[in-house]
Amino acid sequence: MIPLEVAFQPDWFEVLQAPFMRNAIIGGTVVAVAAGVIGYFVIVRGSAFAAHALAHIGFPGATGAALLGLPVTVGLLAFTIAGAFAIGALGKRSADREVATGTVLAFATALGVLFASLATSGTTSVTNVLFGNLLAIAPDQLVLFAIFTGVLLFALGAIYRPLLFASVDPDVAEAKGVPVKVLGIAFMLLLALVITMAVQVVGVLLLFALVITPAATGLIITARPAAVIAISISIAVLSVWVGLAVSALVNLPPSFFIVTVSTALWAGARIVAHNRSSPPPHRHVATEHQFDTATSN
Repeated sequence: MIPLEVAFQPDWFEVLQAPFMRNAIIGGTVVAVAAGVIGYFVIVRGSAFAAHALAHIGFPGATGAALLGLPVTVGLLAFTIAGAFAIGALGKRSADREVATGTVLAFATALGVLFASLATSGTTSVTNVLFGNLLAIAPDQLVLFAIFTGVLLFALGAIYRPLLFASVDPDVAEAKGVPVKVLGIAFMLLLALVITMAVQVVGVLLLFALVITPAATGLIITARPAAVIAISISIAVLSVWVGLAVSALVNLPPSFFIVTVSTALWAGARIVAHNRSSPPPHRHVATEHQFDTATSN
């Protein structure tokens, strides 16, 4: 049997105050805010597959950067932006985006396999890209995250109304003169910034936990865009904070716990929504019938 090395750490609160954990909390919070904001538009535009694909498209960039001895963020950003531009330019509507996304993803995956096989000395970097390593966030990355998030919030604030219109009903928006294709490319480029950050927190394989799941939970609760975005941000931030706290408590990587919290809140919201929309159980009807019969006799 393989021994399980899980034990509660008595000094977990002190660990939370360590410099590396402080960087993780700040970086994770910034990324959670960015992911919470963009997540609503990802779902409304039907771009969940594109978000997933961009993370995988960034993988060869990260492994290529490790191969060349460059920062992983540089490779991630270069490839996600290139992939975002290709997907946005080739696919104006959802069906077109699916084809373009699949084509770009296939090539990027093949390239990632090639780079990963060559970058044997960068095995740790490759693993971090796949599964995330929030505890390894450096101060210079915090600066980049803050810049990326600032650009995201400013740009989304400037194009919020036309982007929402183009996302909900692209045909009508185009007929009204809204530049749907330009907005699509702009959105994909902004998504690339968020993916670049989120991959370094939860990794390529667990990306949905921050970008998709919190917004999906918000949409279960309400249909109002501003409220969904607020809920999405709150859930993403809470997931990061709780994940880091539990990680310090049991001395394990935080990615699993971040994903678990986000998924549990989504599942809980679905259960509550289902129970509210379900008709009263049949046994209640039978009980009322029995009561009416008894009182009439």
